[in-house]
Amino acid sequence: MANYHFIGIKGSGMSALAQMLHDLGHGIQGEDIEDTLFTQAALESRRIPMYAFGAAPLTASGMTVIVSNAFHDDHPAVERCRRAGLPIRRYHHFLGEWMKSYTSIAVTGSHGKTTTTGMMAHALGAVQPACFLIGDGTGRGNPEGKLFVFESCEYRRHFLAYRPEIAVITNIDFDHPDYFADIHDVRDAFEEMASSVGSHLVACGDDAQVRLLQTGKRMVLYGLEAHNELRASDLAIEHGGVAFNVQWRYTELGRFWIPAFGRHNVLNALAVIGTGLTLDLDLEQIRSQMKGFSGVKRRFTEKQWRGNVLIDDYAHHPSEITATLEAVRSKYPEKKVVGVFQPHTFSRVEKLMDDFAVSLRGADDVFLCPIFGSAREAEGSVSIEQLQEQIPNAQLISEHTVGHLSAYENSVLVFMGAGDIQKYQMLLEKM
Repeated sequence: MANYHFIGIKGSGMSALAQMLHDLGHGIQGEDIEDTLFTQAALESRRIPMYAFGAAPLTASGMTVIVSNAFHDDHPAVERCRRAGLPIRRYHHFLGEWMKSYTSIAVTGSHGKTTTTGMMAHALGAVQPACFLIGDGTGRGNPEGKLFVFESCEYRRHFLAYRPEIAVITNIDFDHPDYFADIHDVRDAFEEMASSVGSHLVACGDDAQVRLLQTGKRMVLYGLEAHNELRASDLAIEHGGVAFNVQWRYTELGRFWIPAFGRHNVLNALAVIGTGLTLDLDLEQIRSQMKGFSGVKRRFTEKQWRGNVLIDDYAHHPSEITATLEAVRSKYPEKKVVGVFQPHTFSRVEKLMDDFAVSLRGADDVFLCPIFGSAREAEGSVSIEQLQEQIPNAQLISEHTVGHLSAYENSVLVFMGAGDIQKYQMLLEKM
């Protein structure tokens, strides 16, 4: 067994990897900021030591350092490990080497990766022993594991470090404008990734950019539209979830049910079914397991508060906001929908301003929080007031004025964002 030291251990991918390696019997420790993040609860439950930056002991025998992609090579913690003579690996490079001993399934796409990865791990892991990494900070290692299910991020083309046996592509959209030039640049990255896949691509054929991909790999297309070889139809809300029929080429596979709402979740389920078919796994077990999928952290997480429903969701791109609000309308058609949105990064707001405005109009009332800058982009030339001007009746909200939300009754308050939007919900709940 090896010893690993994580720089940025509280990051969602890093936390998940630390958990998985711990479960496989390796020695794990890490350092990060001292602020409490939701990802550290799983680390604490495993009693994985966490230290403030600069305070971790670097004395374990044969220790390898794994560095989060959020930190540059000149970060003091990285330089300290370098001076100590320890081998240093980036997260994606380490993972690309480590996964070679498994039948690996990469779940990628501009949106929906985390929920699809979680559903995939839940369903397929019950059929064959599996290790998995989910983007909500959840990881698990199984010493008997044969499958490896993991979330594969396109940002800065990090997913090119992997050579998975199967890759799922949920969609292709213009995001991360601080790195990608335009949608053509994004699609080029996905085409390059697709060329490295071992056997199959399982991809959403409803997505126009996916259909434009040029690849010599075998591609299984899934979706709701008639041209897909794996298709869902006859969607209906039943028993607190969505039921749908599935057809595979010319064969009826019967009716499936998932405890979730929205067309996007049906597409996620089709990705899981398509992967199971590609691997020739027991479909009845997969059908049964999907009924028990409870979701992932920060994706449509609900609770009741003073007669209202509060929903915490990671949606931070216009397409994700549209899908989230559609799911809310589907589940709560009679309730007022209130969107509380915290934009994530100035460059994303600047490039996608019009799209944000259109997607947020899907809520009855809109409250906008200050822009969350992120570690890689602390400031920008765009303001939250510019977005407000494009949304009729949108109001600005801060930590000091969040109490305005307490006036709502019998409504759904949807807190959306990839920054620290949770703090607004927590402040409201304390009132």
